[in-house]
Amino acid sequence: MDFDGRSPLVRRIAFLAASVLAFGFFAFQRQEAVPGIVFLLVAVYQGKLILDMFNQPAQKIADTVEFDDLTYSFRTTSPDAQVKQLCDDLNKILSRMRNARQERDSEFLFFRNIVMHVGIGLIVVKEDGKIEIFNGAARRLLRTNRVNTIDDLKEVSAPLVDVIRRLKTGGSELLRLKLNDDIVQLSVYAIELTLKGENVKLVSLQNIQSELEEKEMEAWQNLVRVLTHEIMNSVTPISSLAGTIESDLRQHFDEDADQLSEDEMRDIHLSLQTISKRSEALIRFVKEFRSLTSIPKPKPAVFSARTLLDEVCMLHKSELGEKGISAQIEVYPEDLTILADKGMIEQVLINLVKNAIQSFDDQAEKTLTLRAFVSEKSRPVIMVKDNGPGIDPDALEKIFIPFFTTKKTGSGIGLSLSRQIMRQHQGTLTVKSELGKGTEFYLRF
Repeated sequence: MDFDGRSPLVRRIAFLAASVLAFGFFAFQRQEAVPGIVFLLVAVYQGKLILDMFNQPAQKIADTVEFDDLTYSFRTTSPDAQVKQLCDDLNKILSRMRNARQERDSEFLFFRNIVMHVGIGLIVVKEDGKIEIFNGAARRLLRTNRVNTIDDLKEVSAPLVDVIRRLKTGGSELLRLKLNDDIVQLSVYAIELTLKGENVKLVSLQNIQSELEEKEMEAWQNLVRVLTHEIMNSVTPISSLAGTIESDLRQHFDEDADQLSEDEMRDIHLSLQTISKRSEALIRFVKEFRSLTSIPKPKPAVFSARTLLDEVCMLHKSELGEKGISAQIEVYPEDLTILADKGMIEQVLINLVKNAIQSFDDQAEKTLTLRAFVSEKSRPVIMVKDNGPGIDPDALEKIFIPFFTTKKTGSGIGLSLSRQIMRQHQGTLTVKSELGKGTEFYLRF
């Protein structure tokens, strides 16, 4: 730093030194109290002025840090180079602090946006039960918005609240919930953290319903493959041998009919026919079940939702008329299109419409509604709705299980196959039903 004799700081230091020397001269050499006191006061005052020159910027920066006001900028009208240099250095410090805070705030907003928009539900709960974070995925998953405390979630599910409170760091649990007629399988995971000196619990929620259904279907498919293989290996020879024996016996009886009575011949013939027919029926039965393991890959193309629904209704026109069922088709918007394998989706709708027709009893008013619309996620949805007797709650949870059926002549593969087709299209097939009011199936693409 260059020495500048014109600097106010240098002049003040020189004046302070002169005042101290004058004080010493009058107080100790001349033994004159009054001039000594005067120069002492002048020296003290000069010292205060010098301290103020440094203390004022220091106090300003202290206040800036304390009150988190980094917009302040140090300015001086002093011609003193040292003071100007001090102000420049302090402004550089404030600039670095501003940049650091901006980076910190940017990182905070970045990670907060990630938390709020990530596909997994996240909840941060404080020790007092107050919810600090409740992200968008959690809101959509639990279908609620106004949540301030953990107790507010009791309106959604009291068991979920119990699980959240019970879980410790690294703990996880599977929870089955029913939300607005939909079954949700939640995987709940918790970890305890310290945030701003306070203990909090981070809870993640993930709907694994589709994964469980997929694993369940894979298990059924593996079982079907084994069963069909073993059954076909056993039944095919039985059917073939029964036919051969029947043919040989018929020829033998024609050549020597006196060996057995007519009744005995008839019994043998009927027995062999029964074996053959039941074997063939079992073979057909197994071939139907094979369809669960051999669904072709979809060939998606864009088609009109209106055209699809019209064609499905036309296929069942005579049956609807015979049973006095009123069919309604609704498409919103009218030009709605769907990207999928039209033939496969048509097969799903045919199965659902057939089930709806067969579900009607002797009620006076019978209505079947096919509706296509756009969901709040801007995805196409097709609904098949009837005002029939509805499905029993116990059966409702099993209708998509292969081989389960509530019909006397049903095979139990139609709905299971339909759900698999929708899964092949990266979609879902769900159901809502209430006894005495009817049933609704939803194809969501």
